Order: sequence, then C-alpha cells, then structure tokens
Amino acid sequence: MAGKRRALLSVSDKQGIVRFARGLLDLSFEVLSTGGTAKALRDAGLAVTDVSAVTGFPEIMDGRVKTLHPAVHGGLLARRGVDDAVLAEHGIGLIDVLAVNLYPFESTIARADCTYEQAIENIDVGGPAMIRAAAKNHERVTVVVDAADYDAVLEALRTGGPTPEQRRALAAKAFAHTAAYDAAITQYLHPAAAEDATWPEPLVLAWRRAEALRYGENPHQRAALYRDARPVRGTVAHATLVQGKPLSYNNLVDADTALRCAAAFDAPCCVIVKHANPCGVALADDARDAYERAYRCDPTSAFGGVIAFNRPLDEAAAAAILERQFVEVIAAPVVEPAARERLTAKPAVRVLETGPLDRAARALEARTLDGALLVQEQDVPPAGLELTPVTQRTPSDSERADLEFAWRVVRFVKSNAIVFARDRATLGIGAGQPSRVMSVRIAALKAEEASLPLDGAVMASDAFFPFRDGVDVAARYGIRAVVQPGGSLRDEEVIRAADEHGIAMVFTGMRHFRH
Repeated sequence: MAGKRRALLSVSDKQGIVRFARGLLDLSFEVLSTGGTAKALRDAGLAVTDVSAVTGFPEIMDGRVKTLHPAVHGGLLARRGVDDAVLAEHGIGLIDVLAVNLYPFESTIARADCTYEQAIENIDVGGPAMIRAAAKNHERVTVVVDAADYDAVLEALRTGGPTPEQRRALAAKAFAHTAAYDAAITQYLHPAAAEDATWPEPLVLAWRRAEALRYGENPHQRAALYRDARPVRGTVAHATLVQGKPLSYNNLVDADTALRCAAAFDAPCCVIVKHANPCGVALADDARDAYERAYRCDPTSAFGGVIAFNRPLDEAAAAAILERQFVEVIAAPVVEPAARERLTAKPAVRVLETGPLDRAARALEARTLDGALLVQEQDVPPAGLELTPVTQRTPSDSERADLEFAWRVVRFVKSNAIVFARDRATLGIGAGQPSRVMSVRIAALKAEEASLPLDGAVMASDAFFPFRDGVDVAARYGIRAVVQPGGSLRDEEVIRAADEHGIAMVFTGMRHFRH
C-alpha cells in the first residue's frame, strides 16, 4: 500500500482545476487525468499521467468509456490492510484524492435549443461511478466535487491530510451531488406532470439552492429558495431583479400568485396581491388603466402589496403606482427603460423582469406533511371554458364576459373563494373563510368600503354552494349572474333560489379549491 500518493482529476467545469493540480504536484502527488482535463493541465505546463496509461486501455466510443476499469475503481475502493494482496496481484496503485464534477447535463437541458440527443450525450456514467466509489471509501480517499473545496483540501493535505470528519463531510457532499444529478436526469426523462404520465415510484425531485433567504414566513424561521435545474421562463423564481433588495419568503409567495393570475389572461391585466390573495384584478387596454382599475377594488389592502402585469411595465404605469401607494414588489415580463428610470426614485421597491409569461406550464406543486410530501399538478384548466346555463335566465353577453373573467380570478383566491366583478374588474373578494356565505358577505363588505356598487355585477365561487344562503345574500347586493362548478346535493335548491331572484347561473363542472 505504500508509494507515491496519486490524485485523479477529471472535471467538466475546469474552474480552479489548474491551481488545484499545481498544489497537488507541489505536495509530490502524481496527477492522473483524462481527455479535456489532461489537455488543460498540460497547456498550463503541468505534468500529467493519462488514465489510459494506468488502465492500459485507450479511451473509446468518443470518450464514453475511459475510467470504467478495475485499475481505476480498484485504486479508489481498496481498503487498507484488507485488499493489499489483490492490489499486488493485479498491479493496481492506490488513488488517494479524486476531483470529479460531471458532464453539464443540467446546463445543457436549460438551453432552449437543447435536443433530446444532446441531453442524452450529457449523461455522465463514469463520473458518478468514480464519485460513489471514492465517497464509499472516504475512510481513505478524499473526494472533491465542488471547486469551492479545492483550497481547503490542499490546506488539509499540507498539514497532515483531511481529518476523518472532513473526509466524511466531503463524501456526504459527493453523494448529494450524484443524487441531485440523477434526479435531474429522472425529471427530464420522466416528467411526472406530463399529460397521461404515470406517477413514478419513487418520485425523485431535485432543486438547486438559489439563495438563502433572510427568514421564512416569520423572523424565527430559516428559509431558502431552491430552483429547478431548467430555468422556467416567465416565473418569479427565475426572474431578473432589476432593483431593490432580494425578495423575502413572503414576497416570493405573493409575487408567484400575482404573476400566475396575470398570466391567466390574454388582455392587458394587473393583479395586486396581499398575503397570498388577490385584492384587486382588472383588465384594460394598457398597463396603467389595468392598474388603476385593480387598485380601486381594495385600496386599503393594496398598501404594501405585490403588483404583477402580463404586459411590459411602462413609465405611465410605474408613475401611477408610485404616486398612489407603497408597494413591495412589481413584476412584469419586461420593464421598459423609462419605467426603470422612474422607479429609481423608490430604490426600496423590488422590481422583477420575468421574460415572456407561459400560462400553459404544468409544473408540479408540492406541500410537506409531517413525514410525507403531497404532490400535484398546477391547477391549469383546459383551453376553452364551458359555461352551462342551469337557470331560467341565461347570462347576457356582457355578463358572460364578466363571468369568464371572475372564474379565472377565483382560481387564485384562497378557499372558500368568492369574487364579485363587473366590466372585467374585481369589485370585492372574499377569501379563506370556513363558511362560503361568510366569504360572500366579506366580498360585499370590501366592495362597500371601496364605494363600488354591486348592482348588475357577477359572482364567481370556486366550489359549489352547499346551501342557497350564499345566493340569497348575493341577491340582496344586486348580483345578477353567478358562475360555480355545481355538484352539490342541493343544486336544485340553489338553482331555484337563483330563479326566484332572477339571477342567471352557469355551471363549469370544474372546482378551483386553493388551500
């Protein structure tokens, strides 16, 4: 087992590898390497031994096979005092340090022009095998998968070698590295949320930590943002921060709700969110008018809220916001230069540029339970809304347009959810109540506070009315049309109530709970 110490370096990301190799050579290590890594080290004037000289076998199949050999894996897996005879019999030398990072699968699939064939060719086989071998044998082998650890490993080697605790920590990091890599491949090959896909067993997910947050929902809770390996366009998590401090946990939650709601509409839309619930949503001919109409729904709640647009944020909209309210976050697909300039007057305002929105995305949503994970597809309705009239009076064309608008909004309101709307703008929103009729009353109260009359307005309910009382209360405020999923045992009773009040009611057959 005695002899010159050896290190095997084979990296896709060559950041810092020359400095690391030079440090190893200064410590009298023999450096083994492969392909592009060996070339990079030789170009830097360093002495390198090709792995093929150790294995006695050339790299083949365009580099697909180069390290899968007993001379490599025996050198990594050999145990002190246990495998000496085997090493001597087969002429295998020990490998004491392994530095490997893997083919850039995640950055490859993140490219918009990535083909399936390119993705497959960037699945590393030999790298994970070496990493796992070295990590398994961390009692003897030091495994490095992160360039940020090179300097610490060299310093440890200069002072007697990494401690058992250091090697164990590096091994844990190595297994996490290969696990995340395999998970990214699994997600690419078997996207669980795809149409008609069966749910995989087990469900393997991986996100990379994007940043540690100051705290979670409350200051005593730690939190971090993790992102999918592939950038998802038009999302808060992958947006560019144009100005302002990094977003907090609550900022991210609110901005996600606001942006997804805005993306649900084709016409210019503004959504104002406070505490994960929309407090104002409106459509208009441009961003500024959409904001003005959304703001008037609930000026009190809009204070300190999050605002999202599905159109570029122009100077007029930015000026209107700054003149009217305190805002935490503004998100838009594009922030025009004049708007950026105007917003610099309030540097504390966080401004996000998301890129083109894509409401067809069907990402997974996950929620933790004690000892479990709930996973579902996003609530993305199929194209083409079916509104089935069930009352004697059918909605007019203008009522139908408002019903469709309110039905899109209610999907983003916490259950039990009620939305009052007219002329493609919300008038009052009731959210998160154990009783649906109470949500109706709260929505009416919000409209009254904003001095927005409800005569002739429409109402959307995210789930069926279990009793007629919700419709009776709505009728007292002047509601003239209702959209709801239907499906209650008392549907006939609810329909009779609507007929008694001359209300047009339509069923969608689709519920939109949001807990």
